[in-house]
Amino acid sequence: MLNRQTCLFARFHRVILSKRVKKDLYIIAQSIEVTLKTHGWSVATAESCTGGGIAASLTAVPGSSTCVKGGIVAYTEEIKMRLLDVSSRVLQTYGVVSQRTVEEMARGAMKNFDSDFAVATSGVAGPSGGSENIPVGTIWIAVASRSQMETYCVNYYNEGRDKNTQNAIVESLKLLQKVVENEENQVKK
Repeated sequence: MLNRQTCLFARFHRVILSKRVKKDLYIIAQSIEVTLKTHGWSVATAESCTGGGIAASLTAVPGSSTCVKGGIVAYTEEIKMRLLDVSSRVLQTYGVVSQRTVEEMARGAMKNFDSDFAVATSGVAGPSGGSENIPVGTIWIAVASRSQMETYCVNYYNEGRDKNTQNAIVESLKLLQKVVENEENQVKK
């Protein structure tokens, strides 16, 4: 028989997640949302290689509509530019899988959703698409708030598409949690 938590994560139709990872994601998302709700803050997502997995994790928590504004799965350069305000210059100069691109994606999501925080991802989940400079498993993550921008590049050395995507979702939520907690600490001072 399926329990409530398993049912909530049924939305992950593309990424196969272990029970432990599902539970960890739920706990992190719930923690983030408690802090967001306490301060009346909101979050938006701008995802490429994670394909909506971060948004699905956040919206799996009951009551998430009070703090999750929405998300965009921006898989193509065109959508990154049109919906997230990523400049063509950044894409041409730094590439789609880069720190600068995810920073612009996060800023664009914050602006277009009028949110207090945004998380963005872009990477090469695999099994193909990598290069010598950007191997499969390379994923950039950015989390923006009104006062800070944190980025992180993960490389899982091609553990397979599902595992690479799963790892990126987990790391994205952890980075979002860190930035939200930093903002909360600033408020408390």
